[in-house]
Amino acid sequence: MERKIITTKDGSHSIAIPDMNVTYHSVHGALQESVHVYIEAGLYGSGRFDKCESLPLKSARPVVRPPAAASYLRILEAGLGTGLNALLTLIEADKSGQAVHYTAIELFPLRKEEIQPLNYCGQLNSSHYQIIFEKIHQCEWENEIALTPFFTLYKTNTNLIDFSTRQTFDIIYFDAFAPAAQPELWTKEMFEKIYIMMSVQATLVTYCCKGEVRRAMQAAGFTIEKLPGPAGKREMLRGRK
Repeated sequence: MERKIITTKDGSHSIAIPDMNVTYHSVHGALQESVHVYIEAGLYGSGRFDKCESLPLKSARPVVRPPAAASYLRILEAGLGTGLNALLTLIEADKSGQAVHYTAIELFPLRKEEIQPLNYCGQLNSSHYQIIFEKIHQCEWENEIALTPFFTLYKTNTNLIDFSTRQTFDIIYFDAFAPAAQPELWTKEMFEKIYIMMSVQATLVTYCCKGEVRRAMQAAGFTIEKLPGPAGKREMLRGRK
């Protein structure tokens, strides 16, 4: 499977898979899409995470001591991809001092030579996070890794269909490829599976706003909001349990 690094309209990188006619992020701006959908509408929009200063983020707040395990906000991402959503969430957790436990599903992880050129830390004026960004990809799979005192990552090398857990999650970043490329991930049955994994009043966000996706989520039990989409997209979806 050929993967090519591309530059999107806001100057940040994405990855294209020509054979599938898909990109990991919007060609209208990878960084602005992730901030809009997953940080603004998801992390902040969940009502469970206090908003700090506006993005882009330039420095992390000093860490005093690690939090208790019980205080972690639990996030599930399907799937990890370039690691941009995880990086943005990690920076926010460090800035706010609010602890996050982040589970990321990824069946086809990026190779080292695909990770190093990605320019997200430079675009965020946060070059001091480059080493941690690379650790997001390079750290051990199927094990909890504390990347900072306020961000613990658990990566699982599987697909969403086969994923199972006893954990419940407060926020879901649903960032699978579009329904045309992965229709099996956008069904009523898949959203029912995710719904069971969510805590009470948990939030799911996705860039996709197709009618069949909205109806599948509603049939699975979600209360749906249509929100303004990122650049190049009229709307996005946020669902609540």
